[in-house]
Amino acid sequence: MARYTGPKTKIARKFGEAIFGDDKSFEKKNYPPGQHGNNRRRGKKSEYAIQLMEKQKAKYTYGILERQFRNLFAEAKRKEGVTGEILLQLCESRLDNVVYRMGISPSRRGARQLVSHRHITVNGNVVNIPSYSLKAGDVVGVREKSKSVQSIEDSLSANSSVYEWITWNSEKKEGTYVSVPERIQIPENIKEQLIVELYSK
Repeated sequence: MARYTGPKTKIARKFGEAIFGDDKSFEKKNYPPGQHGNNRRRGKKSEYAIQLMEKQKAKYTYGILERQFRNLFAEAKRKEGVTGEILLQLCESRLDNVVYRMGISPSRRGARQLVSHRHITVNGNVVNIPSYSLKAGDVVGVREKSKSVQSIEDSLSANSSVYEWITWNSEKKEGTYVSVPERIQIPENIKEQLIVELYSK
């Protein structure tokens, strides 16, 4: 399964925010990487560069490579509504993202691994495709044999995030993807309109 496996802190510094989650190294050096990273007189970015950065930020945030991301954009464009908002909704409805949002894993990268290793079920059936697109009402749970996995238990006990569009039953270790989130319910700091402008050129 293709995914980004490079240095996370360097990417976080590039965007000026910890897009991969808590990062102590980023907290120490929260300026761009490179020889002139801490120089306040860096040149002004072009419109294209700003749009490209926003697309890269979205891809790294959700752990999606270019081809998949372009396909998601094409799908968003075909649907009725605001293309940029639909694009983020499609990213949020991915199984690996919902596993992360439910707190089953502390990171999307970890969530992707849990799905790939067949620890996760959708409506009672094991699904090992991280990009699987959930529909409203789908029930996502931890497979019976995997409920005692220590990393899952640790993640769930440390999780305090609450989302209006997801419910979670801690006893059954399963939750429901209640509805597609509205843009205001998606906490990611992504300017999706810049991505739309980039792909529309």
